[in-house]
Amino acid sequence: MENQVALETTVMTHGLPSPINLQAMRDMMSAIRAVGPDPCPIAIIRGRPVVKVPEDELERLAQASDVRKCSLRDLPIIGNTLEDGGTTVSSTLFLALRAGIQVFATGGIGGVHRGKKADVSADLPALATLPGTVVCSGAKSILDLPKTVERLETDGVTVLGYQTDEFPAFTCRESGLPVDHRVDNPQAVAEIIQARDALGLRTGILVCVPCPSASALTPSELETGLALARENAERSQISGKALTPFLLNELARNTRGKSLAANLALLKNNARIAAEIQSAFFKGSVPS
Repeated sequence: MENQVALETTVMTHGLPSPINLQAMRDMMSAIRAVGPDPCPIAIIRGRPVVKVPEDELERLAQASDVRKCSLRDLPIIGNTLEDGGTTVSSTLFLALRAGIQVFATGGIGGVHRGKKADVSADLPALATLPGTVVCSGAKSILDLPKTVERLETDGVTVLGYQTDEFPAFTCRESGLPVDHRVDNPQAVAEIIQARDALGLRTGILVCVPCPSASALTPSELETGLALARENAERSQISGKALTPFLLNELARNTRGKSLAANLALLKNNARIAAEIQSAFFKGSVPS
């Protein structure tokens, strides 16, 4: 095992506007390097999965308008079409583990969408079946968080709160939902990873880190901005893969950029903490 931390690339190709998207990726990579591990952004380059995408390709992907949002189910297809793809949580988790990388950092995972229609992100079944460690700020706040947490429990995914007892709501620190267990340092997470592996469990570990308090939205700011975003999505008949980026963009507009600033802050913070966890696991700082 090499001392590496994986990064998903849809946060750059689909989640953030240019040129902020490339700078956010660079900031995450710098935060990881400052701790010690090697940052490995993962993407699909002309149909081929690439672990540790080089800088020139990151620049190209950040500016391109025809990059495919690539989940697990898209991996065989994109190999045939030779397209470029930004990897989601599910495909990054798979490709990272395939390359021997245990830990990866992102913003918020996908989950169960709000509303009566059953719409569940592929991130959840991936976490249920792929034994990696994902450092995030909970699930994206546009989702049905109680149902998402319930699904994680049903699927046997270990949900840890990093210096918190609550499941974070992405750009908002509070959700009112409990986590399975609180951890207060990287060593504690490394010990839990080791215990999971020793038991032979094939499920993921979700390490939930609250958005830095100086940048976080309040619950009222979040819900007010989201209500307006949902009205716009229904009016414009936005659904499927386009729904999440649309809602996040609308939320940023409705909060006058505050949700975007919070997103950037949590991405960098999560990358740093992921690097600290990976370092603790890699250096053997836990009992063998």
